[in-house]
Amino acid sequence: MKLSSISLRLITAPLKQPFKTHLEMVSEREVIVVEAKDQDGLIGYGEAVPFTSPWYTEETVKTCFHMLEDFLIPLTLAGQFKHPNELPSLWSGIRRNAMAKSALDQAIWDLYAKQKGFYLGQLFGGERSEVAAGVVVASDNIGDAMRQIDDFSAFGYQRYKIKINPKNDLEFLSEIRRTYPDIPLMADANSAYKLGDTSHLQKLDAFKLMMIEQPLRHDDIVEHSVLQKQLQTPICLDESINSYHDAKNALLLESCGVITIKMAKVGGWSEAVKIHDLCVEKNVPVWCGGMIEFGISRAHNIALATLNGFIIPGDISSSSRYWEEDIIEPEVIVESGVIQVPEKAGIGFAINEKRLNQLTTYSKVYR
Repeated sequence: MKLSSISLRLITAPLKQPFKTHLEMVSEREVIVVEAKDQDGLIGYGEAVPFTSPWYTEETVKTCFHMLEDFLIPLTLAGQFKHPNELPSLWSGIRRNAMAKSALDQAIWDLYAKQKGFYLGQLFGGERSEVAAGVVVASDNIGDAMRQIDDFSAFGYQRYKIKINPKNDLEFLSEIRRTYPDIPLMADANSAYKLGDTSHLQKLDAFKLMMIEQPLRHDDIVEHSVLQKQLQTPICLDESINSYHDAKNALLLESCGVITIKMAKVGGWSEAVKIHDLCVEKNVPVWCGGMIEFGISRAHNIALATLNGFIIPGDISSSSRYWEEDIIEPEVIVESGVIQVPEKAGIGFAINEKRLNQLTTYSKVYR
């Protein structure tokens, strides 16, 4: 593949309402949009979705921009590669920095799919014409959380995720189950608990949750294995899964019953599909995780979720969940709990250039 240029844009927009967890409150979102252009003028798009501070991963918007500008883009423009599946090898001398890699990887895969005239998900065996949508309820107030569930239920979301911690879990889950006894419900702990909290976590079994996501340390696999053996509720690992190697070890240790795959966090398409294929082989269900992203990242996630192993509704909500106006056209819409998969080549969505330019705070082109 011969690229004529790679461009980076910083874009920023306020969320329609703050996204609150015990770790952080996000009111405004900044990401990096990557554009890979070929010699015929076709453009592929990717989105780097770290946060401005390292509360979720060690990567930030600034470190991600640095890695793209000073290492990944020069390597890519100078590299001799024929196919996007060669990118992990081309970048193998750069350790970690998965979000930076993922954004550039996404852009080049999107470009390649457009060159070939295929919808991106089809290149990896994706067959679905629609994907099931789940939604995240993130609030530190039970009344607000209940209102969010009520509002989201109008769209038929097929799975609801509530953020919990040891101070609010029993109150939140009790109230939700009293009002909504049958909704598909999971809880996301974002590493709020310790192994010593096992007896407390066992109380959550009574709420018949689909899963509890990342109860223990963000980098742990071993203690989750100990905990899973003492819970009826399946554990889902998220923060601990940053590579195929992490997923393989988690399954070897029986640390979880479910895995969430975040393309942005594992380095891009190739690694995400490897984890998917491993979980299918081991009969472990997976779902597609989200990162409070704009439409480009959301479009890549929709394409990923067309693969057969994604049997649990992912964190793929409508564009209107976070934004007054998204940067893609048409915007992502959830109707009756599903999102229709586009048919156009690449990510299947056009870019809303006017909106993208409105949100751009800085841009640079590399040749």
